[in-house]
Amino acid sequence: MPAPDFAVGLGLGSNLGDSPANIRRALAEIERRGVARVTALSRIYRTPPWGPVAQPPFANACALARTRLAALDLLAALKAIEAEMGRAAGERWGPRLIDLDILFHGAGALDLPGLHLPHRHLFERAFVLIPLAEIAPDLRIGGRGVAQAAREIDASGVEIWPDSV
Repeated sequence: MPAPDFAVGLGLGSNLGDSPANIRRALAEIERRGVARVTALSRIYRTPPWGPVAQPPFANACALARTRLAALDLLAALKAIEAEMGRAAGERWGPRLIDLDILFHGAGALDLPGLHLPHRHLFERAFVLIPLAEIAPDLRIGGRGVAQAAREIDASGVEIWPDSV
């Protein structure tokens, strides 16, 4: 019996160094290592930082992908890529070289220590909703439409990164 193939949503962010290049490198590593096959990729957006820490703006993007990895295995693979790219532990919601989040994994829900799917803040963050709606406007997660949520959220400061068009 073949291994299951899951549709997943990934959120990617960076605000240290060459942020767009960090996102592109992470995506290349995801593909090269066979972690997932990217099927759609948003443009890169320049977004204000989220949270209480003063820091530079972020580059953010979303990707749709297919993976044979179970959710916890996918999380471990993404964390390994972050570590190998040089992400260091730091302040929560602080600056980071690369941040790779699983937004959803298949159609199911999961609530484990360190992994809550769909991502618990997905519908609160314009830096996720805007790029996700770009590539999956008809997507519904937990009964909510991504495009509708993107239209309703305050997207102040979210703009397409120059040279990302």
